[in-house]
Amino acid sequence: MTDAEFDLATGEFDVGLIRAGAAAAARRRELDISQRSLAADGVINAGALIAFEKGRSWPRERTRLKLEEVLRWPPGTIARLRQGGPVPAAEPTLPPPPAASLPAEPAAAPSAPASVTANAEVPLIAQAVLTAANTLGSTMDAMPPVSDPDFTPRVTAILADLRQLEAVASRAARISQVTPALIKALSAVRHQIDELTMRAAAAPGATLGQRLYAARRRANLTMGEMGQAAGVPEDVISRAEAEYPVDAAAVHAIEALISAMV
Repeated sequence: MTDAEFDLATGEFDVGLIRAGAAAAARRRELDISQRSLAADGVINAGALIAFEKGRSWPRERTRLKLEEVLRWPPGTIARLRQGGPVPAAEPTLPPPPAASLPAEPAAAPSAPASVTANAEVPLIAQAVLTAANTLGSTMDAMPPVSDPDFTPRVTAILADLRQLEAVASRAARISQVTPALIKALSAVRHQIDELTMRAAAAPGATLGQRLYAARRRANLTMGEMGQAAGVPEDVISRAEAEYPVDAAAVHAIEALISAMV
């Protein structure tokens, strides 16, 4: 995948790109600017704008500068949004100054509380997570059968991306108000993780983490309970399911438990 492409074939995605596109779309609607007018003014053609706003492509720097000018954002805002920067606050509409009066010394604008800024980010994060999850869902539908040697490497990569999305949404839930959109995003991602991991565990080349997750889910056990049964700490179960390396003794204990639970 290049910097300017969103690769549907491999399921690779850039959450930051999706976030920047969603923020630009929200700002465009806020200013009541149509996609057609941007194309007519030579800012960006409609197809490229739609692809950017949906997180599928990254505009060239010159196009981003023109778009930022129309959106009344400082230069470089779109790139900063992709890197996780804050969405610029909406510009207030100020009344015109009295004709006969001298301009008053402008008062410093109060800073928005961190909680307000975080809450404003939540809809964009939720939209970015859902968009990426839907794209990964399309990729999952095109997966080879579980008997194919390429199945396990590909499904493991998709699961890693889904866990990344879950972490993004979970962090948003911890630092801000939990909204219905965020709940929907978390639910969608966790449902995909569950469905895909259970499917992956049936493959001949299934990883330890995938087989462990499936055994735990079939037994309806928590990670802590699974850890007690295997004689290892809970964080070892968590690491193994997330495909992080664990020591040989823990691997032996987990494999023994999985075999006993079959």
